[in-house]
Amino acid sequence: MDFEGQLAPGQTAPTQDFLATVKVFPLIPYLKKDVISAIDTPLSWEQLTAADVNFAVVRPLANKYARLRNMAVIYACMVVRSYFLSQAATDLAHSTVMSSRATLCEIIALKLLCHFASSKVQLVAVLTTLWNPLSGAPLDVVEEVKEVIGQEDCSDSSHSQSAIEMAIATKAKAFLASILVQSVVNDMYAGRIAFSITANRSMVADNYKQRAIEMYDVRRAPFLDHYRLRVPRYSALLHFMNIMLLLMTFVVCLWTQDITHITMWEAVFLVFATAFTLQEYTASKEYGWLIYLSNVWSAFDTSFVLIFLAYVGLRIKGFSYDEADTSELAFDLLACGACILVPRLAFYAIANNVVILALRSMIYEFVFFICIAATCFSGLLLTLYLLAYDTWTIRGIAWLMVQIWFGNTYLSFGQATSFHPVLGPILMTSFAALANTLLLTILISILSNTAARIDANANQEYLFQHAIATIEGVKSDALFSYQPPFNILAFLILKPASYVLSPRALHSANVFLIRLTSFPILIVIAVYERHLASGQEMRESGRDAARSFYQSLPRQIKNMPFVEYLVGSKVTDLYDVIFEVEDSRDFNLFNESDPGDDALLSPVLPSTLPASPVSQSPSRRFVTPWDDMQTSRSPRGRKISTLSPLDETSSNATVLSLDTTTPLSRLFARPKSVARNAAVDNEPDGTLQRIQALLAECRELPVHRLKDEMKELQERQARIENLLLTLTRGLRNDAEPPRHATMS
Repeated sequence: MDFEGQLAPGQTAPTQDFLATVKVFPLIPYLKKDVISAIDTPLSWEQLTAADVNFAVVRPLANKYARLRNMAVIYACMVVRSYFLSQAATDLAHSTVMSSRATLCEIIALKLLCHFASSKVQLVAVLTTLWNPLSGAPLDVVEEVKEVIGQEDCSDSSHSQSAIEMAIATKAKAFLASILVQSVVNDMYAGRIAFSITANRSMVADNYKQRAIEMYDVRRAPFLDHYRLRVPRYSALLHFMNIMLLLMTFVVCLWTQDITHITMWEAVFLVFATAFTLQEYTASKEYGWLIYLSNVWSAFDTSFVLIFLAYVGLRIKGFSYDEADTSELAFDLLACGACILVPRLAFYAIANNVVILALRSMIYEFVFFICIAATCFSGLLLTLYLLAYDTWTIRGIAWLMVQIWFGNTYLSFGQATSFHPVLGPILMTSFAALANTLLLTILISILSNTAARIDANANQEYLFQHAIATIEGVKSDALFSYQPPFNILAFLILKPASYVLSPRALHSANVFLIRLTSFPILIVIAVYERHLASGQEMRESGRDAARSFYQSLPRQIKNMPFVEYLVGSKVTDLYDVIFEVEDSRDFNLFNESDPGDDALLSPVLPSTLPASPVSQSPSRRFVTPWDDMQTSRSPRGRKISTLSPLDETSSNATVLSLDTTTPLSRLFARPKSVARNAAVDNEPDGTLQRIQALLAECRELPVHRLKDEMKELQERQARIENLLLTLTRGLRNDAEPPRHATMS
């Protein structure tokens, strides 16, 4: 369905009525069938993006679905990609083939995205619109899906996702790192695109007034625009300030702790920490745990929330049962939260570093490997306990094994005989050898490979995390417009009110509370966007004043190395100015009348041949082989030659100009010099001169270059034929029944 054809004059974005008519479900089975029939062998990303596979497989599929002009086709590609990824995780026998098919879906989505890039609004709508996978599905399919998943209504908005969310969920990093997607992500991050997403999994949903997709214009926006609080650039800065306030109250709370009662600073910390917990829970509920945990910093925030909840539980137990030890343990556990909050602030300044990008994956690999090692050595732990249960406890043996694992190998030799005089040294020596030599080397290799892989794809990893942070910033829950601890107040007021108030009244109350609690922040944002972010004239005038001041300095001062280092080299300025200057003058560097390289393939002009003193007679002509080729002229004449066609009229015929734009036509075309001198008297001197001129022209023809080009074309055609033959054989093998079944 064509989006551009449905737009009314002056309309900038698709309406909800139009989006409801877009059919999503029919695309999914067709895409799945076409991808399965196209790929039947494991292929890497480089092989799928090669010229022959792109020409034979990718481009026909992309053109096929591009003709539909369906805005949900990118989303459908990501849905089919998620299916193949799940099949690759379960069907290990065909895992590589399924991964190749998932990669093909990502490549097709990249190709199809170019067809929607004619309009920025259309591109944003394709990537950010929430699509329901059952939209356009038959009723029997919907009923069958309801029976399988056990839900009453599968067509509601809670199952809707956008194409960019599906790309994050399926980790389509090449798709997210593409130029078109990143242009949309950067505009969303900076707030240059204004739109609102329908809340479907929100704590407090405010869907009364939905904003259509439009380019943000600060001149038409209200001064206190509460929607600017959801701009990811501003929300990230506000989130950083909230964590800083949380860390300050955290330190003061531990510094003034009292086991017997709750101090004032502990109460302040409880309010800020509760607001932080509510904010993180709302974020995880809004986009789901899969997208929430894809962010690097979500693991830090979730860990602190778990520590805070454990602290609250122990603190309540200590007050309830009057246990001082439990309350002291609660503060000791809370102190461990500093290991998370302090790096969380420090990493904010170096978020784009490769080490930070690789940290999450390396921690995951490390924890996974340690769990496997602990499971393997649990048998050794039980063996040592059974050998010396009267002198050793399980806790003591486990601590001894941890020390040996981290390098204290001498303990294995010193304590070996305490377990058993014969078996003890054998078991401890074997454990020390495995722990410090084999397993530790494997762990270092795994972490090195992980870091090298992320370093090789550092750009994609950063853009992937940037896309996640941007999508998490564009949230639709009403609570995200409130800064902690005011989100607790908004939750306590708006959540009960959502059950009794109308959508319009709830929206009015929400806007009033946002402007009341965030009034200073809205003032700062409005002043910044109107006078600082848009004040290009002020910055340009200041820059011109500084440049004029620098030009007025003496030459000795301008040539000082320190001053040149601060303001930049004059040579660099010269190069920049050269490319900034617009000059439309033509220097006639390349004369269009000069033949250049094309002269090697074009016929020699008549002026280059020596003039014949013999008069041309129409009755006596010298017949050349070029006369027979004149009638075999190619019917596909290309009229893009830079040279104007030449028509020469003789006494008995008209010589038509040939198209000499292609190498073959230039090679086999009849030279006009030969045509002009063909009708000459059959005298020895004139004939000999014509033959010599013809031989000279033949020597200059680029025969070797034509042979190389034809050989390259033949090799490319052979590769394409081999690929098509392989795919045909695979399809034929799938279609033929087994022989034993036929015989039976």
